Amino acid sequence: MKIFVILAAVCLGLAAGCTSYRAVKPPAESSVSRKLESRDDFKIEKAVYGYLLEKQPWDNGEYTAIFLEGNSDRVAAMIRRFPNHVPPVKPSSRAQLRPNETPLDKDTGKPAVILSAKAMDPTNDVSEAIGTWYAGEAASGLCAFVLMKVDGEWTIQSAK
Repeated sequence: MKIFVILAAVCLGLAAGCTSYRAVKPPAESSVSRKLESRDDFKIEKAVYGYLLEKQPWDNGEYTAIFLEGNSDRVAAMIRRFPNHVPPVKPSSRAQLRPNETPLDKDTGKPAVILSAKAMDPTNDVSEAIGTWYAGEAASGLCAFVLMKVDGEWTIQSAK
């Protein structure tokens, strides 16, 4: 009888444990992306990256990749935004950094550029941002931006 009571208690404990377990699902990538892309700071950085990728203020060297600095969600969203850019846009984790020398693309071993964008907190639908590029000591720089929010989108008013 004692064994029966112990066995029944174990079975009840197992059954209770199995029914109380609920798997926690991570948020869907699309919901994370939507939340990120709706934030003003991300929209500002997106405008800055777009400007830098279009204008390419660094010298016209032969670069095989453009690396973006930032957290993985932001970089992934920017890569989706510019999927066919030439040279391709990649996360900075794929860059091989060497002191005072041009960064290299780990995939090709060829020279690359690193871009970053930092948005300031907006005030009255106006914000400032800094965009930087680094392709070695001789080819680096920054650009200061003033942006305004027009119809829910951030547009660059000036770049210096």
